[in-house]
Amino acid sequence: MSARLSTAIRIGEAARAIFRKTRSFPDRGFGNHADLRRSDHVGVEPMLLALSMELALKAWFVFDYDNPEVIKSHDLMKLFDSLKPESQEKLDAEFKKSVAPYHPSGLHIDYSIRHILYQHKDAFIDWRYLHEAGKTMMFDQSAFEATLEMVLREFEKRYRIEPVKPFWPS
Repeated sequence: MSARLSTAIRIGEAARAIFRKTRSFPDRGFGNHADLRRSDHVGVEPMLLALSMELALKAWFVFDYDNPEVIKSHDLMKLFDSLKPESQEKLDAEFKKSVAPYHPSGLHIDYSIRHILYQHKDAFIDWRYLHEAGKTMMFDQSAFEATLEMVLREFEKRYRIEPVKPFWPS
């Protein structure tokens, strides 16, 4: 396995693990966790989801360019723009097919993955330093999660892991 592939897979698996972890958080005051107030964990989910998207895009970059040296940025738009054009087109086409119909935007006519990434481009930093924010912040969690799930799913289609059995002569 090439260094590029194993590095990309490890980054992608880290992104998937963070995404899975956010899904295990209490349901904001519903169900068995009714005693938790929404303010107990506000900001944590958007920050971790943005980190997961960052890692997913970096995994794509490593795979695209056979280069484990990804750009050091948290800006989701900058990371997306660093991908090869064919990767950007593939992700945008899949976004329009599998995400946009279920999470439509009334603000954009040609709604694309770029709109979600631009809207949340600095989410990792903004939500990490929520206590310093002097502005109202918005995070479209359901659309972002659907987009992240799609990016991870499409990345995982780029490779296949086959179990190898050792050959032991009889």
